Amino acid sequence: MNLSFYIAKRYLFSKKSHNAINIVSIISACGVCVGTMALVCVLSVFNGFGTLVEQLFSAFDPDLKISLVEGKTFSVDQNAIKQVRKMPEIICFTEVLQENAMFRFKDKQSPGIIKGVSADFAKMTNMSKIIISGKYQLEDNAFDYGVAGVGLASTLGVAPYFTDPVYIYTPRRDVAVNLADPQSSFSMDHVFISSVFSVQQSDYDTKMLIIPIRLARDLYQYDTHLVTAAELKISPKADKEEVKEKIQNTLGSKFKVLDRYEQQEDYFRIMKVEKWITYLILSFIVLIAIFNIIGSLSMLIIDKKEDIKTLRNMGANQQLIRRIFLFEGWLISILGALIGIGIGAILCVLQQNFGFITLPGSSDYVIKAYPVQLEMLDLVLVFVTVSVMGFLAAYYPVKQIKLNEIQN
Repeated sequence: MNLSFYIAKRYLFSKKSHNAINIVSIISACGVCVGTMALVCVLSVFNGFGTLVEQLFSAFDPDLKISLVEGKTFSVDQNAIKQVRKMPEIICFTEVLQENAMFRFKDKQSPGIIKGVSADFAKMTNMSKIIISGKYQLEDNAFDYGVAGVGLASTLGVAPYFTDPVYIYTPRRDVAVNLADPQSSFSMDHVFISSVFSVQQSDYDTKMLIIPIRLARDLYQYDTHLVTAAELKISPKADKEEVKEKIQNTLGSKFKVLDRYEQQEDYFRIMKVEKWITYLILSFIVLIAIFNIIGSLSMLIIDKKEDIKTLRNMGANQQLIRRIFLFEGWLISILGALIGIGIGAILCVLQQNFGFITLPGSSDYVIKAYPVQLEMLDLVLVFVTVSVMGFLAAYYPVKQIKLNEIQN
């Protein structure tokens, strides 16, 4: 093994009798290098966007969310919920009432979602991170206020502290629809917009209006103890998985307790699928580049025909000689992979620190440059992928070596 590896290493860096072999070997290594670099950079960008989205959601979504498995509303006055409120690991318990509604501002209308929240919602979330205009406020002594998603605000043409209110229409639960007078079938109230938020997620940005839960209950004629969900903030010192399990055991099978990932499970799943599909596509491109190794290795075997005869006369068997050229082809792919990983990692670090590659129209986004995040697992995966493909590409021409034909 050591002898075959030593000879293969000498062949890799020694000058060949035909310059074309050197050129093909360099092209092979460069192709692998560029493909590997692209894999590292693209996977790191996906990681960066995933982390960015997680941070944005973490400013809005709770650590844990309690809702019913079946049904819409439940009472926060029941004993199980009261036990959850008293748990020492919970530092904030927010009541939430979320329903569909219709919004109107002057002559513009838009369907959407109202999210009625209790006063401690500001303590549970970090709204300052996602507020892009105005100041978070839901009520004062005189008026009710709303916090609108950026898409909804744009559709309605409203901005913080406009003197005209946004009117909210909700279907009344206690009456049938009156076709002769449809307006009588709806409850109506209004809020003034205090601020606009953005989390770069359409369900929130284009549809949601956050209002006081008192107003939401009035609009839907719900009792003061009914909610559609309870959102919890957990102490940083507590283990979230243990707290989640503890709450689930307390509430029983009628309730579900969701962590941040589970609250946005579909979104994060799509991001992962996109990442790994991109990984497969780029891996296929790297595989095409690695096929150059077959040509390079075949030419090298012909070039080293006399060396093979010499080794054979010195007692080398067919397995040893095949192993020499197998290592030779494998080293080309490994060298390209290592250089590509190194260059890709350097580019990612530079992008993290300087952000020299910016997003088109970056003024419309919460970030100006492509976010990147290097992960060691990705680097190991890329190296293993390229190494395995390089080994398989080198195995084919080496398998064709027949010492009897070479000696003749």
